[in-house]
Amino acid sequence: LWGAFRCRSVDPLIVVGSNGRVYSVPVSTLPGGRGDGQPITTMVELESGTQIAHYVAAAPAQRLVFAGSTGYGFIAQVGDLVGRQKAGKTFLALDDGETPLLAPVPGDAVALQLGVLSAQGRLLSFPLDELKHQPKGGKGLMLMDLEAKDSVVSLACFTTQLRVLGSGRGGKPRDEVLKNQSLAAHAGKRARKGKAVEGLQKVARLATDGA
Repeated sequence: LWGAFRCRSVDPLIVVGSNGRVYSVPVSTLPGGRGDGQPITTMVELESGTQIAHYVAAAPAQRLVFAGSTGYGFIAQVGDLVGRQKAGKTFLALDDGETPLLAPVPGDAVALQLGVLSAQGRLLSFPLDELKHQPKGGKGLMLMDLEAKDSVVSLACFTTQLRVLGSGRGGKPRDEVLKNQSLAAHAGKRARKGKAVEGLQKVARLATDGA
């Protein structure tokens, strides 16, 4: 199972392409009951060479953090992504070879922080309200100051605890749970470099409780 989304039949399913283009499909039109369903590529018109990078089904007011792997991002709502055209619409501005990233924003949490993880193992967290809401998309603000040949690989919104998944010695899967002092070491302002995560030889992604 790639993912499951709690939503209503009146909500949209959002599909994010590898080129930053977004597509929307009414949840009510998805196949019901048992079976393999219907290929999403029959419901949207992907541009040639585009792959599907992310899905999310939620209410129009649900907030999301959009970013590219070069370290720029912004906040948008699901309702900002809905369109009538099967060909979708341009939303996240990406450079050649850049990867789109997406992180849902919990709707019932306060003092939300955004965690930004780089491929070289650096982690930066800062208050989510340092980002702007950009309903028309674009490139956004700098999230992390990346070193040469580094890139952002994962984002996560959290309050008091964050998990970093990766591998330790010998490539054995391992994750580090950061909270209190260990988490505070990575806190800073948006667009800073962050700090290397200790205990992991290689990082993969960020996760919150239950993810």
